[in-house]
Amino acid sequence: MAGLQAIATARRLGAVVEAYDVRAAAGEQVRSLGAKFLDVDLGGIDTEDKGGYAKELSEEALNRGRDLIAKTCGYSDVVITTAQVPGRRAPLLIRRDAVENMRPGSVVFDLAAPAGGNCELTQPGETIQVNGVSIYAPLNLPVTVPVHASQLYSRNVSNFLQLIVKNAAVTLNFEDEILSGSCVAHEGKIVNSRVASALNLTTSP
Repeated sequence: MAGLQAIATARRLGAVVEAYDVRAAAGEQVRSLGAKFLDVDLGGIDTEDKGGYAKELSEEALNRGRDLIAKTCGYSDVVITTAQVPGRRAPLLIRRDAVENMRPGSVVFDLAAPAGGNCELTQPGETIQVNGVSIYAPLNLPVTVPVHASQLYSRNVSNFLQLIVKNAAVTLNFEDEILSGSCVAHEGKIVNSRVASALNLTTSP
């Protein structure tokens, strides 16, 4: 979502935008915003889980994407990264050589800094310069836009409550992907696969 918002904003400002995502389905969303989608052959592997999040990839698959990103960075003025895998360290997408190949005055904005960052040179919470390239790595970007962040959060909470409260009664429909994906435990049992994996447990059927 952050990546799509960045694309839409950049397009409104008149920028020529290219975007990369390991999920092929994201290509349609990128193109719908008027940006070019950078497609790379990942060998036909499944890159998306049932909740629509990107899966962890093999080092070989990641390197294919990194090579394409490095080439693109060489002629880009601004690079914004948002890739994160829930419960894991953010995937490394921009290698040192990619940053060193960027033109002085270029900018890398690493929105994945709270999870370690997508850039090899990112220092979470710091702004640094490497050969004239600025790398921004904010840790809590929403606090810089408190009103809008609060509005967005309250809307999300309201929409979520409408999923589980029907006619003033709590109704849990676990066939709903949003509800099933956000539920951690039910009736005393772990039902969320990511939480179970973090605790080295198995989910209940």
